[in-house]
Amino acid sequence: MKLFLLAVAVMMHVSAFAQSDYEVSKDKENGAVVYKGQVTFEDLRKEPSFNWLQRGETAYKPDTAAIRFLKQYLPNYEMVVVFGTWCDDSHILVPKLSKVMQVAGYPMAKLSMYGADRAKQTKNIEHKLYRIERVPTIILYQNHVEIGRIVESVNKSIEEDLAVIIQKQLDAEKK
Repeated sequence: MKLFLLAVAVMMHVSAFAQSDYEVSKDKENGAVVYKGQVTFEDLRKEPSFNWLQRGETAYKPDTAAIRFLKQYLPNYEMVVVFGTWCDDSHILVPKLSKVMQVAGYPMAKLSMYGADRAKQTKNIEHKLYRIERVPTIILYQNHVEIGRIVESVNKSIEEDLAVIIQKQLDAEKK
């Protein structure tokens, strides 16, 4: 069963790059607009109440050394992001991730983003396939194998944490 779910996840991940397939609702706790399902940064920019995205992107100044490293290595990885448009942690981390991806020249075709509701459920089964317990969750893959994830918050910064995940993978490949 696990192999079947993995195969389905890989097929969904590969076939669904940069597409949108989401539902819109209101969060019962804070009244925020909730996007549930596959979204793009462009989808988020179109929603007027998501001004947290542009504000966060504009304000964030990534670490230049980490960005140099990511420019070289990050394009070699696929990325899955599951977040909540209602979630304060997502409002903080997702704009920073967007800025880092822009500055590092990350190919957006390798990104799959899913909005989740307060129950951490996506429109389809991605929340189960990616084992989402908290949001935001950022997962890096190489050849459809997870190499690391950032869950809810960072240790240092989004760019430094991504660099640490990649460096561990590079070090493991050398052994």
